[in-house]
Amino acid sequence: MATVSLSSGVRSALTSLSQTTAASQQGQFRLATGKKVNSAVDNPVNYFTSAGLNDRAGQMTNLLDGISNGIQTIQAASQGIDSAVKLVESLQSTIKQAQADAAANRPNKVGAADVLATAAEVTATGGKSRKDIALDKRISAAGAPAAATASSAGHLINATTTPATALTVSAGSTTFTVDLAANATVRDLVNTINSSGLATASVDDSGRLNVTAAGSDTLRIGLGAGADATAARTNSTAAGNQNAAIGLATADGDAAGAGIVASGGNSTVRSNLIKQFNDLRTQIDQLAKDSSFNGKNLLAGDKLSIVFNEKTGTQQSKLDVQGSVLTAANLGVLTAGTTDAAGVSFNIQNDASLDTASDTLTNALTSLRSTASSLGSSMSVVQTRQDFTKNLVNTLTQGADNLVLADSSEEGAKLLALQTRQQLSQTALSLASQADQAVLRLF
Repeated sequence: MATVSLSSGVRSALTSLSQTTAASQQGQFRLATGKKVNSAVDNPVNYFTSAGLNDRAGQMTNLLDGISNGIQTIQAASQGIDSAVKLVESLQSTIKQAQADAAANRPNKVGAADVLATAAEVTATGGKSRKDIALDKRISAAGAPAAATASSAGHLINATTTPATALTVSAGSTTFTVDLAANATVRDLVNTINSSGLATASVDDSGRLNVTAAGSDTLRIGLGAGADATAARTNSTAAGNQNAAIGLATADGDAAGAGIVASGGNSTVRSNLIKQFNDLRTQIDQLAKDSSFNGKNLLAGDKLSIVFNEKTGTQQSKLDVQGSVLTAANLGVLTAGTTDAAGVSFNIQNDASLDTASDTLTNALTSLRSTASSLGSSMSVVQTRQDFTKNLVNTLTQGADNLVLADSSEEGAKLLALQTRQQLSQTALSLASQADQAVLRLF
């Protein structure tokens, strides 16, 4: 095969055209792909660095799904607590309704069967009211019980053989006992009962002594007389006829004064509130069970782990949110009833139990709000990390793109220049060929 020799001019034009064509093809490829580095051949450092950055950005993007699920799980628990707070507040309202039921509306009152002052005494004292006559009478004095006159206030118990007197007021398991002075009057008796904190006493216009319990516990009132203080206290708690203690003087003078009266009853208003209270209490348990997301329930004691970075082992960054079991029992809210049962129910008829229940509900609200605050703190951390991760993904992606992406404006300008240059190279090649042909014409 014969060898064809090219002139230096043609060879130079061909070389320039070849280089321009290759550069033009490269520019077209960069514009088509949008990248200036498409493989490790183009730029090994930039290619592999970009790949590493994109890989980490992809891993962080995958973590965003877990972070988002974690936020929803915490929000579900937070919404459950908010609703539980409303239920507890409704329970408080129920307790307040029960407490607002006035003691006067409950059948828990003691009253003397007979009045302590008569119409005859009103006349004998010059028109003094029955109420004042009764209040001024002495509890005990020597001699048979005496009616009031213009010169004597009168007395109820013969203190000849039983000089000591004592008062006992009891409500439920609480008992108040006090020794009365030798010259104590019915007014002193009323004031002493009122000071017990267990009942309220008064004498009405008809001269009758009435005692009303401060709460719903069975009320017992006893006034006893005896040879000494011990005997008087014993007699004040002995069962007997009410009149023996605080009624009118009878023929025998009721020297022992051993009467005691018991009275108690349930409030219809409070009884009607039992179901309302217990239904609300049940809803707390049911609401907590429903506060789950994607199989996780922080109000059922589940533990939530939210991973924030792509590392493992000790280098892994995560947040553990430990849930707690939310139930009415754990909040200390007992079932409402009419009888006390330790650890099971509280007596809604009992004022002291209502006070305890009210305090318990206040403590329950404090506990719920503390849990809500803890969840809110965890939510803040997770949301901050979510925003950080999104920004970091953007930073990684942008950094990777900066290493491999082409500047379309720059590449377009280069391609245009190369095309012009390619045309010039073709023209130069044509001129070189014409020069060679001109030599051949000489022969």
